[in-house]
Amino acid sequence: MLENFHFEIQMEIMNRLPIKSILQFRSLSKTCKSMIDNSAFRAHYHTHHQHLLIAHYDPFNSKAYDISYVSITDHDDDDETFPQHKHFPTVPMLVNMLEHPVVIGSSHGLVCVFGARPKNRMDSTCIRNIALIWNPCIRRVIPVFVTTAGYRMYRTFIGFGVCRATNDPKIVKITHIKHESDIERISSIPLQVEVFTLSTGVWRWPYSNLPRKSVQFVMMGNQVVVDGFMYWRGIDRVKTNDGYTSYSLIISFDITTEEFGEVNLPDSLAHEPFHKLCMANLREFLVVLHRNVETNDPEAVVWMMENGVSKLFTKLFTITVSTPYERLSGSRDASVIGFRKSGQPIIELLDDNLQSSELVVYEIYSKRIDYLDVYGLWGMCFVYPYIETLLLLDQPDLAGYNEMEATEYLDSFVS
Repeated sequence: MLENFHFEIQMEIMNRLPIKSILQFRSLSKTCKSMIDNSAFRAHYHTHHQHLLIAHYDPFNSKAYDISYVSITDHDDDDETFPQHKHFPTVPMLVNMLEHPVVIGSSHGLVCVFGARPKNRMDSTCIRNIALIWNPCIRRVIPVFVTTAGYRMYRTFIGFGVCRATNDPKIVKITHIKHESDIERISSIPLQVEVFTLSTGVWRWPYSNLPRKSVQFVMMGNQVVVDGFMYWRGIDRVKTNDGYTSYSLIISFDITTEEFGEVNLPDSLAHEPFHKLCMANLREFLVVLHRNVETNDPEAVVWMMENGVSKLFTKLFTITVSTPYERLSGSRDASVIGFRKSGQPIIELLDDNLQSSELVVYEIYSKRIDYLDVYGLWGMCFVYPYIETLLLLDQPDLAGYNEMEATEYLDSFVS
């Protein structure tokens, strides 16, 4: 049927379809497959269908450090049926085989998961790890070998984003000094920054505009990608007469130009303990959440970074969750871990009785709570928004590997 339309009209029609229909059309005819496999179409195809990937450590899973994944379709309205749009994505065996996995972040429909190679043999200076670039919608996964610094003096931090100018996925590897006592002694950090681009398949070493060596990157996995920039949390360690003092800041990375920058936080946030702060994407704006547990009811103050060179932060509102909860009678703590497309916060509620937590969507004004029936270990639940995209469709299909095939592939990949 599509063959009766002009090519440009076909492209326009196809670009409006959800990705499930696109994949079905791809198998109908050579014409459809050729059109969908066209690099220009793949690069520009994306729908407004947003999903939320929830990565959580399931308290009912016998393997305590295995991540479970839930995806929820997120329509752009106040939809009371949101919890019903939940499904469990097919997770490639390569992802499931990582040891101590960490979801680095999401960008343009792709998710990056970082972890150790199974049965990894370590030497004293280098630990072998793998980053997996994963498209949950089309079940494609690409492994990238990552050499990390030894833990004695350095730590390695990983970031991920897709360049909006080229649609090229990039992995950023940053090495920072572990102990403040080594800052003055170390004149320069070897291979401080490396950037991997999928199109070339190689790591490069930018030589200018690198992060200051006094900056320590914290909370790998709590990155935000907004408007072509990656944002990470950092701590600047400043030498004083009495030793060192530290304050929080945000480090930015332009995915296109590959330049680093610093974003200063308001004084009221910069000197707070780093575990009381986290970042999130609220309607394509970077926000910082300040968690306050000293009040009777748990609350989070939301600060939004304004556009412009000054990078000023404005206090938006305060989210207060009243207790007790009808299903978690022993609950005494709550933490905002992300936002829906509509702006509703997703909150993790702690249950003292079970030593676990449950995720809910909270309506700020009506104070209505919608339970998602997703449970996790406290502080180990994360939300990553992603859109439907065809990126990685041209890559080899490794997602269907069984455990033996995945093991053989990983062994050959890092040998």
